[in-house]
Amino acid sequence: LRLPPRAGCPFINLTLWGATPGRPELPPAATARVRRREARAAARELGAVWHPPICSDLSIFYDAATLRRVAATIREAAPTVILTHSPRDYMEDHTNAARLAVSAAFVREMPGYQTSPRRTPAAAPVTIYHASPHGLRDQLRQRVMPGAFIDTASVHDVKLAALACHASQRSFLDATQGMDSYLRTMDALSRRLGKMSGRFRHAEGWRRHLHFGFCDEAADPLRTVLGRKFMVNPRYERALERYR
Repeated sequence: LRLPPRAGCPFINLTLWGATPGRPELPPAATARVRRREARAAARELGAVWHPPICSDLSIFYDAATLRRVAATIREAAPTVILTHSPRDYMEDHTNAARLAVSAAFVREMPGYQTSPRRTPAAAPVTIYHASPHGLRDQLRQRVMPGAFIDTASVHDVKLAALACHASQRSFLDATQGMDSYLRTMDALSRRLGKMSGRFRHAEGWRRHLHFGFCDEAADPLRTVLGRKFMVNPRYERALERYR
């Protein structure tokens, strides 16, 4: 998804959602068509530009062919902000998508790197933010602390409406992952993050990627654009300075 500009700050949400098997009674091709319709509807709710999926469910791998396709999308969108998955999460699709997004952004301005399809290198700096993992834990059950909290109370209904467009996911998530309602799951997580912030009713948690190869060290466009709706987590900042 390419999200609408905010104060001259174009976003791209690189989640690489594909043909997730949300309708087990349908063959894969039919399921893919359903999921595409749902994704386009969600994009309309957000006022975003939808890009066709690159991979199918459980087929997101960190390989050269996929990287070239993701890099082409990034060059085409030329974002200054990338929102993507946590590099530590319960599902390999999520972690692979995060790795692909980071590497594709790194090569965005390298003229010697050939994308598929070919796209002109994008020279603008870009800042990458990683979402909180599902359940706020990594694949080894360790807690993952947000680096910053964003107040989402004013757009909570929009988030619910966009997520509700993915109706075919409900039975699949219930049967395979015990999420009886993914809408309630999102609502509960946003309330939990809001409580963790100590300030917001609903919130999202994000971590900023290391700046090398992407942007200036001080670049933090979400903080600049969102102002009082953005809150740095001081515990996370202190933890950054500890040697491991």
